[in-house]
Amino acid sequence: MAVDDVEGTLAAMGPRLRAARERHGATLAGVSCATGISPSTLSRMETGRRKPTLEVLLQLSKEYGVSLDELAGTAPDPAAKPRAAAPLSFGDDKAVLPLTRYVGGLHAHKHILPALQDPPVRPRQVSHDGYEWLCVLYGRLWLALGDQDLVLTPGDVAEFDTRTPHGVANTSPGGPVEYLIMFGPQGERQRLRTPPAAARGTGDSEAAE
Repeated sequence: MAVDDVEGTLAAMGPRLRAARERHGATLAGVSCATGISPSTLSRMETGRRKPTLEVLLQLSKEYGVSLDELAGTAPDPAAKPRAAAPLSFGDDKAVLPLTRYVGGLHAHKHILPALQDPPVRPRQVSHDGYEWLCVLYGRLWLALGDQDLVLTPGDVAEFDTRTPHGVANTSPGGPVEYLIMFGPQGERQRLRTPPAAARGTGDSEAAE
């Protein structure tokens, strides 16, 4: 997507955010209490005076019960015949749904790990060139990063150089784990527009049980 297209999508997102909130029957104050986003910030985003970040959009998407595609205006026309877009499958039963369609630059994917049938074991680690940003949407994700073991829960984010051995596994016997990944094959990193947190990973530094 070209820069102009991205800017246009973000500029047009304000009315969709307001419409989604009103369909949800919520006030700005109510959404603020549920998400921790201030009413003034929500208002500025709805009027187009502030561009929402991915983290904010994930919060609002979950709160309003709508998809990111609906908020961005990229959802397919319900009257059109849906196209079958089966996710990619891997030997460990992981499903991967590509969210970007171009070659080169940053890639975005949604990963789903199925519910466990046996006790979890430490994930098999791999390493390769690149840089990865990961955000958990649902469940508990075991991230084995070098000698570290992190358990990430919904809303937790981690970013790391993929030359560091890494692997992931589901630690939840009751359900699947869903998470988003943005990967820069040449080592591209996401550019933070707010002061970075003290640590790269926001999950608990605990061994998976």
